[in-house]
Amino acid sequence: MLVDFFYHLRSQKLAVSVKEYLALLEALQQPLMAPTLEDFYYLSRLILVKDETLYDRYDRAFATYYRAMQAKLPSKQIPLDWLVKEIERRLTDEQKAEIEKHGWDRLMEMLQERLEEQKERHEGGNRWIGTGGTSPFGNSGYHPEGIRIGGTSAGNRTAIKVWDERQFRDYDDQLELGTRNFKVALRRLRRFAREGAQLELDLDDTIRKTARNAGYLDLQMVPERHNSVKVLMLLDVGGSMDDHIARVEELFSAASSEFRNLEVYYFHNCPYENLWKSNRRRHMERFDTWDILRKFNADWRVILVGDAAMSPYEILQPGGSVEHYNKEPGAEWLKRITSNWPKSVWLNPEPQASWQYRQSTALIRNIVQDRMYPVTVSGLEDAMRFLSK
Repeated sequence: MLVDFFYHLRSQKLAVSVKEYLALLEALQQPLMAPTLEDFYYLSRLILVKDETLYDRYDRAFATYYRAMQAKLPSKQIPLDWLVKEIERRLTDEQKAEIEKHGWDRLMEMLQERLEEQKERHEGGNRWIGTGGTSPFGNSGYHPEGIRIGGTSAGNRTAIKVWDERQFRDYDDQLELGTRNFKVALRRLRRFAREGAQLELDLDDTIRKTARNAGYLDLQMVPERHNSVKVLMLLDVGGSMDDHIARVEELFSAASSEFRNLEVYYFHNCPYENLWKSNRRRHMERFDTWDILRKFNADWRVILVGDAAMSPYEILQPGGSVEHYNKEPGAEWLKRITSNWPKSVWLNPEPQASWQYRQSTALIRNIVQDRMYPVTVSGLEDAMRFLSK
């Protein structure tokens, strides 16, 4: 089985060597861990994956291999997701439409009341913090405008706030397949300059200097020509952006190879007072957005990438962020970004035809002065054409 696992990782373009595979076998022979799937996942990742930017690719490869193995094993148990879907199906569209929305202020008051009154675990129902049911507080149920506390999303994506520590992955910048068209589109944003060490032969000047030197060869070198455009990318990660990982990774890979001067920061849903460079260290290593506004001058071109799919409260309301209390609404930070960098665009991986159905998309599109473009070749060309003016 482990031999198949080794070749499966290789087929997913993870550079796993035979020596690393033998090291994994040796580690499994030692009493290093409990015999659980989770412990094997962490141990094999520690030994086989050498670059943390490849963790996401390893996760996908591990998941597909595990599902393939699980499908081969007979089981009489009813899958949990079947039961969850069965519960969700009990609510008709009419019943969902009858559930009352309370608004931000009233929702916060109700949550405070529940936290003071509730003394035990609760399942189902429409009032207490618990699982299932139609309460605006808890997880694994349905409410058109609630607060998810713990657990996992039931897939409705209607929570306006999430009280849980979530783990995000950095986008993989080594992905090459499918990036060629993106590279061609990004090349519209070019401003060449020669700088750095003199490594390239200047043929015309060499001929000229040799002729003046009575035919004795006089080599003339110049620095290589590089695209001198400076690009700051702000990438939305996690949540609904998980649906667009493949496309955003293609875009990120293309940008990494095309722009020599590229700085990348992450945010979730909407930029607020802090950004981060590594999703694994985002709770420990954050960068003040004010410092970033001061660090990069107006010469930089700014590309924000996100699906703009969120609760409108996250854009308009102090404290509306799903993960923390933000003193200022996201709209204020977006306005500062577009004001500080007039040459800025928002790239949206959602199909353009669906933009009209999201209130949050319309709000962000208005804030960025209609400079929102789809993540398609033509959309990128239009965005780069604007940034190159």
